[in-house]
Amino acid sequence: MDTFTSHRRVRLGRREKPAPLDLSHHYSAVTKRRMPSKIKEAYKFFQIPGILNMAGGLPNADFFPFDTLEAQAAKPERWTPSPNHPGETATSSTSSSDSAAATHIVVPKAADESDPSKKIDVTTVLQYGLAAGYPPLLSWVRQFTRENLQQDTPYKGGPDVVLTCGSTDGFSKTLDLLVDQWTEGVNDITDRPGLLCEPFVYTNILNQAQPHGVQVVTVKSNASGMAVKGPGGLEDVLANWDPSKGKRPHLMYTVTLGHNPTGIVLSVERKKEIYAVCSKYDVIIVEDEPYWYLQFPSAAVEEAKSRGLPPPTASTTPKSARSSGYPFLDSLTPSFLSLDTDGRVIRLDTFSKTVAPGCRLGWITAQPALVERFERINESTTQQPSGFVQGLISELVLGSNSSGSNTPNQRARSAFALLRSPRERAAFTGWDTSGWVRWLEGLRGTYERRVVRMCRTLDAGATLITTAPAPLSSRSDPDSEWAPLAVTKTPLYTFRWPRGGMFVWLRLHLETHPLWQAACPSSPQSPPLVLDGPALSAALMVWLTTKPFLVLVATGSMFSANDEVRQEDGWRYQRICFAAEEEGNVDLAAERFVEGVRRFWEVTDVEVVRKLLGELGPSGEVEALEEGVSSLGWYMGC
Repeated sequence: MDTFTSHRRVRLGRREKPAPLDLSHHYSAVTKRRMPSKIKEAYKFFQIPGILNMAGGLPNADFFPFDTLEAQAAKPERWTPSPNHPGETATSSTSSSDSAAATHIVVPKAADESDPSKKIDVTTVLQYGLAAGYPPLLSWVRQFTRENLQQDTPYKGGPDVVLTCGSTDGFSKTLDLLVDQWTEGVNDITDRPGLLCEPFVYTNILNQAQPHGVQVVTVKSNASGMAVKGPGGLEDVLANWDPSKGKRPHLMYTVTLGHNPTGIVLSVERKKEIYAVCSKYDVIIVEDEPYWYLQFPSAAVEEAKSRGLPPPTASTTPKSARSSGYPFLDSLTPSFLSLDTDGRVIRLDTFSKTVAPGCRLGWITAQPALVERFERINESTTQQPSGFVQGLISELVLGSNSSGSNTPNQRARSAFALLRSPRERAAFTGWDTSGWVRWLEGLRGTYERRVVRMCRTLDAGATLITTAPAPLSSRSDPDSEWAPLAVTKTPLYTFRWPRGGMFVWLRLHLETHPLWQAACPSSPQSPPLVLDGPALSAALMVWLTTKPFLVLVATGSMFSANDEVRQEDGWRYQRICFAAEEEGNVDLAAERFVEGVRRFWEVTDVEVVRKLLGELGPSGEVEALEEGVSSLGWYMGC
């Protein structure tokens, strides 16, 4: 069996970090043919003081219809953090009445700043720009990623970053970078590319990969994430790959910090095992981390309390060689990048969960050679994210330190402040990095408290308890007028409290339903429908959308990586999102869900199930929803 041998560290009197591997043998044919944009190459000359531009086809900024970009933004202290470790108190200040006030940010028409990495104004942000991204935001993202998120990447020089239009765009460009189009009947089967992933995966990844002809190859998973050893584990899949099914996969997609949909946070120990196998078989790891900051340290302890179990053994997060400067960031389970000696990790990040999905803004972190190729892809596709968004996010995260006190930024803020009453007047400043981290802490705390509330309600309703008179044969006195009761406990669902992310992953026990495997009449021309797992799962989803329950969940079938997973296991699961609903509806939605499931187990008429199945459209989706339905995890968005 061919294996890939990693390069060795270079010794020059002392141990040095290795240079990242050359992964160009994985580039697609299109990627290999990409050349730098001649127009973009000329942009560097625009920075020469006093130069008059007669080369670029840039519209004059005086004709932009926007004089400023302004917004009322939240203060970073708006939400209350949760402790970084069970039993501790939150290290950051809690929210207060003043924290609910807004802060005003302004992007002026023109800023008197010669350094492009600090200049934030309408003139530059709404103009054609560099494929890597708007310089001030790109500079901040690079610094935050290298100094705060990944303090000590193992390869020489460390990673670089490039801005994207969100993680979906980032993965699309990763496919463009590494995958050659394969078409059945046109290309040889032995050339078919493959993508390694868990059995349940974010559905948009499948929608992006499959049109390229990519074969989705599932790796067995357990409660701790992707399995490495044993039948169906990563080593088994790669070591015993059958070339007649296609090329051995050289690309893996995974969400390790709050997996979508399972809520698993992959431990550092498991990551080391996975990385070692990927290095051995030359697999590039695409690590999608939209929920990296949503890790819930209280989940295991609160789960034990809720279920009357002994307290779990305390776990510790491995410490980096040096601190990020923020206890919150230091407490989080690190990325695959922290183990990436080869430079084979491509990490996707997004502002969709930290700011808003409509930003369509994110970034890719990878070794510099890969980032250079991503820039070439950007040049001929999206060019760069929206200037409006980049400008406002730049001003938000860079804060007042981005320029001096007498710059147009500060003067615009002062002028705006004069138009507002003292009561309404906000602090006219952005957040800076400390504010950004504090904002993330508050978001984590708010979502973590939601998790606890929802999971306690789900725990309370997980078992259906019914009573009935005990049979005569079991009574000590058959003639007694007091008949003892027989208590029956029927498990409706089981689940593990999520350790991160935005979702609870429930396993339904539909085999305990009274109509399990019942025959359901359909049409005279068709044989009776058997109410098996897929049928009951679909019926339950529709049932929950009806009055008085009015909640919408996502079935596991939506996240099944292939038809085999969908038919064997997809119907057994439901994904519940605790993030989407308003704060006041979190408890109500969970209570409605519990009551809906309990009432569904009381259905004994097959005709009721048949009518529910009739509400599904051709794709298996609910064709119409009643007014007032609460969303606990539909397919839209994530």
